[in-house]
Amino acid sequence: MEAMLTRHGGRALQRLLTADEQAYCRSKARPAQHVATRVAAKEAAFKALQRAGDAAHVSWLHIEVRSDEDGQPALCFNGPAADAARRLGATGSMVTLSHSIDTAIAMVVLTAR
Repeated sequence: MEAMLTRHGGRALQRLLTADEQAYCRSKARPAQHVATRVAAKEAAFKALQRAGDAAHVSWLHIEVRSDEDGQPALCFNGPAADAARRLGATGSMVTLSHSIDTAIAMVVLTAR
C-alpha cells in the first residue's frame, strides 16, 4: 500500500476512499496502514454483497468505513451497495479491522433482524 501511495498518491486515494476516509487516514502517523485496512474492509463487504447478484455495480466509493467517537469501525453502504444489502435482507453490518506494519485484515458480517 505504501508503494502504491508513493507511486499514485492522491489519485489512488480518490478511487478507493471517500473524502472522509482520506482525511481520517491522512491524520494518522502511518496513513498506508489505515488505507490498507479500509480497502480490506471494502473488499470483504464486496464479497458479502455478491450474493445480491449485481454487486458488480458497487464501486469502492459506495462503501465507507467510519469510526464512531470511541473508535469503533462501522460500514456505511451508499447507492448500489445499499441496494444490494437491501436485496439480501441485511439491516446492518459488523466490521472488524486489524493491521500490523505489513499486513491488514478485515472481516464483514451482514446482519438482519
